Amino acid sequence: MKSYYIASCLFTARFPEVSLAIQKYIDARYSMDVVRCCIPNFRVKPNEERIPEGEAKAAWRALPTHAELKPGDTVYSLCHNCTNIVGEQHAGVQALSLWELIDRDEAFVYPDYSGLVATVQDCWRSREQKAEQDAVRSILRKMNIQYVETEKNRGDTDFCGSTLYREQPAKNAKYAPKHYVEQAEGKFLPHTEAEQIEIMREHCSHYATDTVICYCHYCLEGLLQGGVDGRHLAHLLLPGFEAAAF
Repeated sequence: MKSYYIASCLFTARFPEVSLAIQKYIDARYSMDVVRCCIPNFRVKPNEERIPEGEAKAAWRALPTHAELKPGDTVYSLCHNCTNIVGEQHAGVQALSLWELIDRDEAFVYPDYSGLVATVQDCWRSREQKAEQDAVRSILRKMNIQYVETEKNRGDTDFCGSTLYREQPAKNAKYAPKHYVEQAEGKFLPHTEAEQIEIMREHCSHYATDTVICYCHYCLEGLLQGGVDGRHLAHLLLPGFEAAAF
């Protein structure tokens, strides 16, 4: 039985320095194998080319493209697509979130946000992952953040940024049909970019706080489109790395 961390192609392309910092944490704390993607040899060259030149890209090139998963293995990731695909494609493999791993690390040093009041926004893609949702809230408390719940939270959330209002990548429906076909009725219907932004602005107008914290890069995209102070949990855990503009 082995444990792996999937670094996520898209998260790494958008936030290469943060992704590299997480990879270094995983290696130093757990000596866990780090791989790029949940799908064997998926768009290897295009995904690599999206990462800017520098230390993060050099480290990415050294990573295996995927893990040869076997029953009894455990996979951690901050990408909900990876979690769902591993869960549907690999029977007997446990797919968990990075947040669960960090939450149970008694040696992790949490930054102190001095009672920051923020809304926590759950993700539709991880609506079934109660343990992940619990870990996120535990981490927020450890960082001295007072969080406010949304009206539709946890398993009832229907938010994943503007991605639910445009066509999804074919790989999601192919490799995780339960999540992205059977349970996605009314989702991933094409809207214009202007319509997507308007939907995000309407959604964000209902938050009770200026700052909204998410743990999904798609959700973050939607929060920023909606005009709020959107923060990704990874950036809060690793201060000094700023969220990129979308």
